[in-house]
Amino acid sequence: MREQAEMASPSHISVVGSAQAGPWSLTVLASLLAFASISTDLFLPALPRMAKALDAREGQIELVVSTYLLGFGLGQLFWGPLSDRIGRKGPLLLGLAVFIAGSAGCALATAPWQILAARTVQALGASAGVALARAMVRDIYGRDQAARVLSTLMTVMAIAPLLGPSLGAQVLVWSSWRTIFWILVVLGTVTALAVATLPESLPIPRRTRTPLRRAFATYGQLLRNPALMGYSAAMGFYYMGVFGIIAGTPFALVDFYGLTPQVYALVFAGGIVGLMVMNLANARLVERVGSGRLFQIGAAGAAVFGGTFTLCAITGLAGVSGLIISNFLVVSVNGLLIANGIAGGLSKVETDTGSASALIGAIQYGSGMVGSALVGGFATGTPATMGIVTGLSGLGCLLCAVLATRPRN
Repeated sequence: MREQAEMASPSHISVVGSAQAGPWSLTVLASLLAFASISTDLFLPALPRMAKALDAREGQIELVVSTYLLGFGLGQLFWGPLSDRIGRKGPLLLGLAVFIAGSAGCALATAPWQILAARTVQALGASAGVALARAMVRDIYGRDQAARVLSTLMTVMAIAPLLGPSLGAQVLVWSSWRTIFWILVVLGTVTALAVATLPESLPIPRRTRTPLRRAFATYGQLLRNPALMGYSAAMGFYYMGVFGIIAGTPFALVDFYGLTPQVYALVFAGGIVGLMVMNLANARLVERVGSGRLFQIGAAGAAVFGGTFTLCAITGLAGVSGLIISNFLVVSVNGLLIANGIAGGLSKVETDTGSASALIGAIQYGSGMVGSALVGGFATGTPATMGIVTGLSGLGCLLCAVLATRPRN
């Protein structure tokens, strides 16, 4: 009854919600959510050429990924409070302008430090799209409806990492690596024009009136919200395990088990397909089963499948097949965990939902950096470290999910 009342409450449904809930608006929101993936995955095949062109060492040019994650996580902490005070549309357009400038800077870079700086700028802009698109969904929909819409959008968003490396490789057939970043400039411009057609999702009466300089005080209040932090921590632990897998599987599958890079690409694509299928299932089930219950199921899956992954990684159980299958299962539960976790966490915040969305995103990507760093820093030449990080992350995810969803007086 409480969730039904919440879904019908004017405090959670924008006065322009009906205008924003159409196919065009959802397409634009999906594009914004895809910015994180497309900005990273499209240029991955070009890394060797970039290193040669910029006279950079291999490890030096690989920093374009980690610097992007750093900028992406920190940027959300700025865009969230700003949008809570002046609305979503203006900051979105500003963020896209920053993204376009950063992408152009990458295309024009002539030295490693230049492309690292430009990638950070690009990430700061792209982070506005992801943080504010999620906040806009919450502006318009109640908790279960928001989880359904986010699942649908994230299914579309999953196409970006599925196709990105292949498209980037095709660009390299007929042009240089710089063309990839010019394509991102065009995509950013087109998306900005599309955003300009959308009405504002956060009306003036619902905006936060406190000065922007008090934004960090707002984050302090959000950090003291136990339910929000429980959801955020559960998703953070999950992302720690997933990014540990992303960092470790190329070496585990190619170097340790001897698979070809082409087969590895198929394994990576298989995980994305599993994620898409689970997101579609979540979208169908969420209003019948409830986002809270599905979130618990996803967290339990992260723990069980993470433990299986650990067992296969440490003992070699079922060989490479065991590692591939358990990897597929760990990645697939994203479809139950993330959309419901975001919707559940934001439902625990009455105001400053933009800041809350930003905090969730920062915790996710920050945890991902920790996971990949642990796998890289404690690498042993075997899949064992990756397995341990994934297994412990799954247990942490389940524990935090239990704490987040337990009844409170």
